[in-house]
Order: sequence, then C-alpha cells, then structure tokens
Amino acid sequence: MRSTLRLCAVLGALAVALGAFGAHGLKSLVGPDQLLTFGTGVRYHFYHTLAIGLAAGLWVVPGVDRGRLRWAVRAWAAGVVLFSGSLYLLALAEVLPVAVRWLGPVTPLGGVFFIGGWVMLFAAAGRTLATDA
Repeated sequence: MRSTLRLCAVLGALAVALGAFGAHGLKSLVGPDQLLTFGTGVRYHFYHTLAIGLAAGLWVVPGVDRGRLRWAVRAWAAGVVLFSGSLYLLALAEVLPVAVRWLGPVTPLGGVFFIGGWVMLFAAAGRTLATDA
C-alpha cells in the first residue's frame, strides 16, 4: 500500500499546485468560463485524491477485499488523468499551441472511471463488512 500512499501524496501536491495556478496565474490568461472548468478539474482531482487516501487507510481493515480496493484506486487515478486532465487542457485550449478540443469526449470517460472506483469500493466491503454493520 506504500505505492498508494505515494500516489495520494503526488496527486495531492499536484492538486494544490494546480489549484494555486488556477486561482492566481490563470486569471490573466483565460476567461471566467475556462476558470470554472479548470476549478471543476481541481475539485474532482482533490476529491478522488482523498478517496485514494481513504483506500490506503482501509487496506488494514479486516474483511476488505484488497484486490477490489486496488481496482478502485486504479480507477480513481485513471479518472483524475482523464477527467481532470482533460478539463485542465480544455480550459487552457485558447492559450495552448496545439489543438485540444478533441479531448471533449474524454472528460465523461474519466467520470465513468470515477464512478467505477466508487463501485469497486462498495464491492471491496464484501459480505463480511456488510453483515457487521
């Protein structure tokens, strides 16, 4: 689970850095709609970074299916890259030297990965935890 903690730390630091960039450095480069888009990317990036940290904490809970927990982490990480990453690039589309509008359909795919991660977290609880509650 050390790699999951490291992933959480890297994604968390990146979320803070991108959030600061969006709040301070981006205002002079893009319009208000693009700032909102960028902020949505940061928000979901952070939510799912915290979910990855939650998964690291759940690793030691008896009865948790670690294989499914791993898949939840993988899905959330993919969601951060696809959903938040595409929103970051789309928000910067007017200042980037390359065309990125084609990324529009990638964003919902990232959302599907986020949802899949939450489904895998549910499945990771398994029967043992479900009957304990």
